[in-house]
Amino acid sequence: MNGRQQQILNILEQKGEIRLQELTELAPNVSSMTLRRDLISLENEGYLIRTIGGAVSAKKVGALNGEEDAYSRRASEHIEAKFTIAEKALPLVETGRSIYFDAGSTVMCLAKLLPDENYSIMTCSANIALELVKKLSPAVMVLGGLLNRNTLSLSGPGALDFLDTVNIDIAFMSSSGFSIEHGFTVSNMYECELKKKVVNRAKKIILMIDSSKIGKTLPFTFARLENIHTLIVEDPNANNIASECRSRGIEIL
Repeated sequence: MNGRQQQILNILEQKGEIRLQELTELAPNVSSMTLRRDLISLENEGYLIRTIGGAVSAKKVGALNGEEDAYSRRASEHIEAKFTIAEKALPLVETGRSIYFDAGSTVMCLAKLLPDENYSIMTCSANIALELVKKLSPAVMVLGGLLNRNTLSLSGPGALDFLDTVNIDIAFMSSSGFSIEHGFTVSNMYECELKKKVVNRAKKIILMIDSSKIGKTLPFTFARLENIHTLIVEDPNANNIASECRSRGIEIL
């Protein structure tokens, strides 16, 4: 391992992630191709997982794991897909609007990519809130309720009551499973009720889901395809989902 690779690991240990742009600023005399080879080498050794435009610490990926068993097993395996989805969603996060960030590792990726601008964001996720307040400009509001130790999300009567008092322009939602027959599903009843409330109150629903969740069904349905406005998948052609969306007038990215 060379000194430059060690420096990358030091940054990952401190921040949990690194962008290629940051590397080029740290090593202006080193080509981007060489820096990419450094990331590939470190990934092969198990230190990091490459993403579009950078890398995340392999240790950090564990913090993205959620409650669902299948979700947890695949969190690190599909991290590149999640960042791809987040990059597609990023231009849809508007300043001057009331925005909701759902819990989930894909939405966490969006929070990480969000520039330090004047956003007004509310969230049910304790760890996403902590990620957002690392930036100086966004206003961050956290729902109250019962904290799920596995997902670090807040739900229950307190969270539902709070949603009755606020307006939501755009909601960025996640789901543990999706099928045409059963819609968007999760395993936790309380979190399902919270998601239902957000879907009913938000003017625009953007659902972010990686293709591994398509065809998977969990016990509780919080929305159907016709209840959302935009579906973002890393591969819109997976499982014929694009044709299903277009037949229902749903935008797919």
